[in-house]
Amino acid sequence: MTNELGPIPVKRRRGSDPIHRSRESLGASLQDFWEWSGSDLLGNTQRGILAEFLVALDLGVTDGARDGWDAYDLRTPEGTKVEVKSAAYVQSWYQRDYSKLRFSITPTYAWDPKTDTFEKTKQRQADVYVFCVLAHKDQASIDPLDVNQWVFHVISTANLNRAVGPRKTIGLTKLVALGATKVKFGEIHAAISNVLSRGAE
Repeated sequence: MTNELGPIPVKRRRGSDPIHRSRESLGASLQDFWEWSGSDLLGNTQRGILAEFLVALDLGVTDGARDGWDAYDLRTPEGTKVEVKSAAYVQSWYQRDYSKLRFSITPTYAWDPKTDTFEKTKQRQADVYVFCVLAHKDQASIDPLDVNQWVFHVISTANLNRAVGPRKTIGLTKLVALGATKVKFGEIHAAISNVLSRGAE
């Protein structure tokens, strides 16, 4: 006899949802947890999630809730699979100098949460990559919530595969050399469409 458990759909929560003991509020809410756990927007973890949200906002796909187990990060309204990566010159920890910008592009075995199985072929799962750079360098005024402090570089996965094969990381200089399309917030959706329509990008 087995105790098989199906996947639990991710439901969108509200900040006002209470933390409770058997429905008795403990005087704290999910908003309190979010503020406590997610306020370091310069750290790699939360900055990466914020970058995903900014791209989703540009694409108009912020309904629902983020699923951290998907094989790719986002899907455009047209069905294009998008992988989002982020980097920044300024971090929340002590730095002797600005960080060098590198991004993970490691091919993976896609995992299906509905069946708890992995695909047999290792590959890059998305159709296109959006590399998000928090480009602001002034520590006193850096604000990851200001979309004007970000730049975005869009490139097709096909181009990456041809140019770098199974390489696990890539630097910004190499992305520029490969012809990645550099855009600002509000232009990402159009850039994705243009990159894919060119085919040879």
